[in-house]
Amino acid sequence: MELRLRGLGVIEDATLELGPGFTAITGETGAGKTMLLTGLGLLLGGRADATAVRRGSERADVDGRFRVDPDGKAARRAVEAGAELDDDSSLVVSRAVAAGDAAGRSRSFLGGRSVPVSVLGELAEDLVAVHGQADQRGLLRPAVQRKVLDRYAGPEAAAALSAYASVFAELAAVRAELDEVTTRRRERMQEADLLRLGLTEIGAVGPASGEDAALRTVIDRLGHVDLLTRAASGAHETLAGADDATAVDALGLLGAARRALEEAQGRDQTLDDLAVRLSEATYLVADVAADLASYAAATEADPSGLERAQQRLAELAGLTRKYAPDVDGVIAWAERAAARLAELDGDDDRVEQLTTRHRELLATLAHRAGALSAVRTTAGQRLERAVAAELAALAMPQASLVVAVEQRPDDRGLEVGGRRVAFGPHGVDEVELLLVAHAGAAPRPLHRGASGGELSRLMLAIEVVLAGTDPVPTFVFDEVDAGVGGAAAVEVGRRLAMLARTAQVLVVTHLPQVAAFADAHLVVARDDDDRTATTTVSRVDGEDRLYELSRMLGGMADSDLGRGHAQELLTAAADSKAAARA
Repeated sequence: MELRLRGLGVIEDATLELGPGFTAITGETGAGKTMLLTGLGLLLGGRADATAVRRGSERADVDGRFRVDPDGKAARRAVEAGAELDDDSSLVVSRAVAAGDAAGRSRSFLGGRSVPVSVLGELAEDLVAVHGQADQRGLLRPAVQRKVLDRYAGPEAAAALSAYASVFAELAAVRAELDEVTTRRRERMQEADLLRLGLTEIGAVGPASGEDAALRTVIDRLGHVDLLTRAASGAHETLAGADDATAVDALGLLGAARRALEEAQGRDQTLDDLAVRLSEATYLVADVAADLASYAAATEADPSGLERAQQRLAELAGLTRKYAPDVDGVIAWAERAAARLAELDGDDDRVEQLTTRHRELLATLAHRAGALSAVRTTAGQRLERAVAAELAALAMPQASLVVAVEQRPDDRGLEVGGRRVAFGPHGVDEVELLLVAHAGAAPRPLHRGASGGELSRLMLAIEVVLAGTDPVPTFVFDEVDAGVGGAAAVEVGRRLAMLARTAQVLVVTHLPQVAAFADAHLVVARDDDDRTATTTVSRVDGEDRLYELSRMLGGMADSDLGRGHAQELLTAAADSKAAARA
């Protein structure tokens, strides 16, 4: 893994070339070690904070290069996001945070492609595992302790929990529907009665699509019979004449005009064409006159028909006032109401189906809860043994961890193993980690069972054990050795060195006993001038490393005694690692 940070906090421009094995990062308090982890956190999808941008810089940039398995999960997810791996199977991740952006917005890049920051968060689980003091505090919470146990239990617990969770989700949905059907039974019956009443009323009227518009047309015609007859008769008389032979009519005039043209027929084609058109007009007017006569003769007053149409329209109006603006809307309402009524009338059958399914799901859930509890119990016993071995190596040979996997009784709970217990989305187990500080001591909760130094060692033991279950290539430990000193600090360094034999380990520490075990040693130094502070990161070897370890030994950097002590630490660490490899 390689990191480059620019414009981040006190860091103007720093590059960390992190090789395999154990790399220690040391430096004075406030030198900027935290900024290194902040930059790493940004690459892993952490929250962007514009206040972290260095004063005078337009933005903060963090670039990282991670070596990944080209056939692994991280590589596949990166390719799905459009990224490309370098020739050496490394993945380049970048993050840029603009200064002055109160919302903390940023831009993220993966393999040269812009991606949402959430993609970086997804990759983080397969690239780096970060363990710090915040994780120690989190381990004091029961919910986190359960997650710790499940994580240690591995794929078997994940599969058991997934199987349980799927049934639990279906059970919750069935229970909600069953409660809705039964608790609202009265309201649903009232709704069914109203729907049934409406369907009966609509069925009695029997409306047809578009009937209301057709009735309005009929009523408008029957209500104006006299007017329509007078209009048709008057128009007919104008076109065809009345019984009075002296009256002038349109057909007579047209006939006279046609006869006048016949005298000149054959003398001019244009006039002959006009004569043809006049003849056609005469025929058309004659047809219209005949139709007007027929219409006038057929149009008769029908008071009873008018009354029937008005009464029918009034019946339809009664429906449109209640159910929809028009008859088509009323018919559509009736169709929806019939479907809803069928659903409501099937409540009894639905209740029976849901009740049966509820019983089946409870039985399945109880079985899967028992299987999950068995996995957790077995994993808890393994975790106890693994942590006990780590504690012994950390100068706490009489201390031990107790992983309590228990169920809380509940008369209305799930029946598991012949008794009813409380259950939830994560199973029926209440997981608690307890510490036995020494032989004969009673198990006590972590936050009350150890001193600060003992708690730090216990947490480190748990972290080291959990780290062995994380399928990631890089582990970062941020001052998890706080509160530890002396011989215990040497053992902490030894345990981290052993972990580094199979993974890349990055440790921020203030302990020279821990730093002495590192394969590479980086020093973070801060230079304060009149305007701003600047942090540099450099690798130290030989005399420079002796100087740094001497400084860490209580400010003994310039003393022969301090340098001699530092050399002893390096020699002892080298001998210890050589013996472990042998």
